[in-house]
Formats: sequence, structure tokens, C-alpha cells
Amino acid sequence: MLAFTIRRLLVSIPILILSTFLVFLLVAWGADPLGDFKAKNPPPSAAEVAAREKALGLNHGLLVQYWNWIKNLVIHGNFGPSVQGSAFDINAELSRRVWVTFRLVICAIIIALILAVIVGVITAVKQYSVTDYVATLIGFFFLSLPVFWFAILLKIWATDINNSLGTSIKTLGPPGGQWGGVGSWFGFLLLPTITLALSSYATWARFQRASMLDVLNSDYMRLARAKGLSPRRVMVRHGLRTALIPMTTQVTLDVAAIMGGTVITERIFQWQGLGTMFINGIQTQDTNTVLAWLLISATLVIVFNLIADLLYAVLDPRIRLS
Repeated sequence: MLAFTIRRLLVSIPILILSTFLVFLLVAWGADPLGDFKAKNPPPSAAEVAAREKALGLNHGLLVQYWNWIKNLVIHGNFGPSVQGSAFDINAELSRRVWVTFRLVICAIIIALILAVIVGVITAVKQYSVTDYVATLIGFFFLSLPVFWFAILLKIWATDINNSLGTSIKTLGPPGGQWGGVGSWFGFLLLPTITLALSSYATWARFQRASMLDVLNSDYMRLARAKGLSPRRVMVRHGLRTALIPMTTQVTLDVAAIMGGTVITERIFQWQGLGTMFINGIQTQDTNTVLAWLLISATLVIVFNLIADLLYAVLDPRIRLS
């Protein structure tokens, strides 16, 4: 198991390098990072532009710029300077924002996964019943809703409820990044988590239902029932455990989609997380900020895929990692 984990981590290194290099080229070719600086009125002199380029490392070719970025990141753990000036420290912003986004992502994954497993198992056991049809209708409803539209809709509903009933449902992120106590945490997380969780739950519930139906119709399930095992033991120990294997793959593959959903969700609810940082980086053509977001997202996807591979051996002892 340890050798497998180390081997997977080593394989992930060139994947991260290739993905960051491709994004670096796309951002570098897409716009001029000093466009806003050059558009000032009065315009800066050629000497000021040259000094700015030197400070940001833009006075070299693209390959040299990328090599300097990789070298500073590996040796010093520094993501490089930002075009937004010295007041915007990329490393400090990442340290502050990464946990804001991770709270949202982890909570959304946990809630969506629990709902999907419960609904998927129930609808598989009660196939073609009223419960199955109702759950299918609800699932397709949430599946068809765009994340940005659903987030805006929840925000409007919460505002109307606050105005009508005098409640205090939080529709914006914590002011100044101050989360407060547990009650404040729950309030700030409520609407964004519902947005991401229900969007993911709809897909996962259908996937879990199909996986559970395959397991219920298998020979070893009929054998377990014929041996006189209790229905609960047959369902949980033999059925659900096996049905969770393909579900594990689906969840880990969707981590990237959830991270993408946080970009829009954080913008709508005005959260100061990685998603907002990513959008600001694109708007200002800040290559280092965009690369920092990509590296965090890619690392998260790789880690979740590694966790999925390790869980295969736990869920099904017949699987051996070597």
C-alpha cells in the first residue's frame, strides 16, 4: 500500500507540471499583464514600464518566466509577485482563502454524498415505486439547474424570507473574513453549501441507484439471502459496500467540477475564497495568481483520486494494490 501511494504521488508530479505549463501559456498569450498599468493617465514612461516588467519577471522569454516560477515555488515555496502590486501577497492570500473554500467544498461533498447514498439505496430497493418516481423527478430537477442560476435563486428567496419574516439568513460572505462562532459558520455556509451539494447530489443519487440495482441482482446477493442472513446484513455488508466502489470513482472525478462551481458560487455570495481570487486574477491578467489557483485545484483532484484508489481495497478485499 505504501509503495503504491508513493508511486502514485511520483506520477502526479509531471501531471502538475504539464497542467501548470499549459495554463501559463494560455494566460501569457491571452492578454498583457501590464495592460492596466500602461493604460494609466498620464501613461507611464518607457523606463517605468521596463522597471515594472523587471520587477514581475516579464523581461524574459516565456520559458524562462515559467522556469523561474517553478524554481521559486519548489525552492522557496513562493508563487511569485502579483501584477496587483506589493499590497497583494499571493502566498498570504492563499493561506487565508484556501480554508474558506475548503470549508465549502468539504461540507458540500459530505452532504451530497450522504443524501445520494441514502436516496440511491432506497430508490433501488423500491424500484418503480412512488418513492422512486418522486426521487427521480427531484433529482432531474436539480440536475437541470445551472449552478449560477440556482445560487441566485436561493439568494433571492432568502432575501424575500428575511424581508417577510424578519429572519436573518445570511446571503453574503463574512464581512472582513471574520467568521465568528459556530452559529455564524453555519449561517454563512448554509446557502453556498446547499447550492453545490444539491447540484452534485442529483448526479450521484442516480449513479448510486444504478450501481445498487446491479448489486441487488447479482448471484452472491441471492446466495447471502438463501443462507439466512438478515436483510440488513445482506444490504449493508454485502450490497452497499460493493455498490460504493463505482460511486467512489464518480465522487472523486467530480471534485474538479465542484471546485469549478465554487468560482461562481463564491462570486454570487461574495465569499473571499479561492474562487474570487481566481476571477480577480483573470480580470487583472495576473498569471501567478491564476497558476496558484490551478495548482491548488489540481492537487486537490489528485489527492482525492489517490484516496479513491486506497478506498477500493477497503471496500472490496479482493482488490489488491501493488
